[in-house]
Amino acid sequence: MTWRLGLVAGEPSGDLIAARVLAGAQQADSEVMAEGIGGPQLIQQGLSLWHPMQALTVFGYLDALKQVPTLVRTYLDVKRRWLEQPPEVFLGIDAPDFNLRLEHKLKRAGIPTVHLVSPSIWAWRYERIHHIREAVSHMLVMFPFEEAIYQKENIPVTFVGHPLADAIPQEPDRAAARQRLALDPNARVLAMLPGSRASEIKWIAPRFLQTVQRLQKRDPKLHVVVPMVNAARLAEFKQILQSYPVENLHVLTVQSVAAPARPVAWDALEACDVALVASGTATLETALFKRPMVISYAVSPWVRRVMAWKSGQQRPYVPWVGLPNVLLNDSVVPELIQEDATPEKLAEAVYEKFINEPKAREIEARFHALHQSLRCDTANRAAQVILELAHRSRRTAKGLSRSDRASL
Repeated sequence: MTWRLGLVAGEPSGDLIAARVLAGAQQADSEVMAEGIGGPQLIQQGLSLWHPMQALTVFGYLDALKQVPTLVRTYLDVKRRWLEQPPEVFLGIDAPDFNLRLEHKLKRAGIPTVHLVSPSIWAWRYERIHHIREAVSHMLVMFPFEEAIYQKENIPVTFVGHPLADAIPQEPDRAAARQRLALDPNARVLAMLPGSRASEIKWIAPRFLQTVQRLQKRDPKLHVVVPMVNAARLAEFKQILQSYPVENLHVLTVQSVAAPARPVAWDALEACDVALVASGTATLETALFKRPMVISYAVSPWVRRVMAWKSGQQRPYVPWVGLPNVLLNDSVVPELIQEDATPEKLAEAVYEKFINEPKAREIEARFHALHQSLRCDTANRAAQVILELAHRSRRTAKGLSRSDRASL
């Protein structure tokens, strides 16, 4: 008998993670039918799309303000649909501002809610744990240290590992990747990942391109590979590139790579010697490809002030922003953030990674160990929790009447 899984993923990394979890659920139970919000990876996996994930893809408070009408319409629509025709289980992937609010309403209506990807309460605003307790029936966490946090707060939790650790090869093949991308096998290659959001391209890409200009003065044969997640980001990047031209630049899009089923960033990371990466999921992907990196990030002064006001913090609880450093509890790779993210400092840090081969081997060993700790067959672990809740939901009464749900 077919049963329904409500699902919301709000950006490319969440879309990829959710697609792998959905595949695991479908493999365990062919009767699952997923519906909701997602992107191309979920659609390919069979998601019945109600709204594209771009409806939720915002960054920072300024972007959120601009998107308020779309966000509100999307939220009210999916809430109404699921309250009128409840799914057996709802799965929210990341996007905590949207998903936790939605999960709170659905849980009150008797719908089991699962949240995958914990908000970084270990770094910012720990008090959010209380809202999570009210909104989430079961939390799925990707990092080992997060499980203890939720256990301490008596919130049902399962450590499932990270699906990227299952998907990314433990032994990347640099030579094969360069052959696919028609890159010189003997050249130095830098992967440059300035982010996947418009605001990131605006604030980070100019710094990164100026960094490359300085690096190419030291090594004119340096090749640079830049993945772009979609046509909009590509157009924005090309506009900035006119002001900061560089040589030997290879821009990767889904159309330009031989294996479009996987993220274009993976080809860049597998082919490179060193990566210059905007903080976020891409730093973990870089670590899983065992590549030395320099992590950087920058936002506008206005956004920075609003973030500090909203969180009540000037800095995170932990001394790092990059996931590799956080997970290894050590300053394994350099982080240059905000005022420190100057082209001069970035170029110096990146160049050191190219020439320091003993350090590169040490970093590779640390990242191998990290990969092993996160490789846990995430899709099946997460699917088992979802299926257990779904079967329990089907065995119990439906709970509130339709009219009661509609009033929530």
